[in-house]
Amino acid sequence: MNKITPGVSSTKGAEPGSSHSKADPSLPRFKDTKISRRKFLGRGIAALIGAGLMTGGYAWKAEPNWVEITRLDLMLNDLPAAFNGIKVVHFSDTHLGFNKDADDLSALVADIEKETPDLICFTGDIVDSESSDLIAAVPVLARLSAPLGKFAIFGNHDYKHTDQLARLFKEAGFRLLRNESSLIKRGNEVIAVAGLEDLLHGKPDPQAAVKNIPEGTFTVLLMHEPDYADTAEAYPFNLQLSGHSHGGQIRLPLLGALFTPYGSQKYIAGLYYTEAKKMPVYVNRGFGETYMPFRLLCRPELTVFTLRRS
Repeated sequence: MNKITPGVSSTKGAEPGSSHSKADPSLPRFKDTKISRRKFLGRGIAALIGAGLMTGGYAWKAEPNWVEITRLDLMLNDLPAAFNGIKVVHFSDTHLGFNKDADDLSALVADIEKETPDLICFTGDIVDSESSDLIAAVPVLARLSAPLGKFAIFGNHDYKHTDQLARLFKEAGFRLLRNESSLIKRGNEVIAVAGLEDLLHGKPDPQAAVKNIPEGTFTVLLMHEPDYADTAEAYPFNLQLSGHSHGGQIRLPLLGALFTPYGSQKYIAGLYYTEAKKMPVYVNRGFGETYMPFRLLCRPELTVFTLRRS
């Protein structure tokens, strides 16, 4: 039995690598795969640049054109029985004239048409800057139909030429709500859709919006900035639909949205409930982009609700 002394190899013969060692032809030969520090850093930098280009291309050309259709059943306490099961389509923030145009909107309208909605709601920023950017899209929006109506509000980007935008919305068949409401009848029961002016460039007046709504009427509020829900819940609204945030446009794993504008720093994307009244608030991530033509981990969104009486 061989005794192994610490620090001394138990293999007989010369040490590998010594001048007396002989290569065993039965063993495979390996090429030295060590690379220099400079080569290692060079390859690492090249990989990072490649990943950045691939991510940048995806965020610029792919994700902004990859609409996600979110379907959601909403359980609502005070919804009248006649409206149980109605389908509501919610879209927002098209920002026409920046990274989206009438052709892009036509694809979204085709998606909406497939859903056969009962009610259509748009929650602001139809254009990015110039009202004339809506002109070519009017016939596209006019294709949309819903038996309970098509409603819209202004967002903060829509206040440059409000008169022209209001006229174009009307030509497209949308009822524009500016601190006002509309009653919708189905069977022998009624609900209301109310719309407020924008928080940043208008003067929202919820009292004016509800003044013609009979007491106890189930009311859907359209308000561009979602954080306004904490004010709106003091009024007789049962559901708030909003946009404005774009979901942040750029989101990172674990970190979430890198930036959201004033008015959407609490409610950013998806479904929330206010603290006091537990009023549901849904924040649509929007269809278009603004300031930069990118989206990352934050696809454009079309929301389809089925309202259920709970």
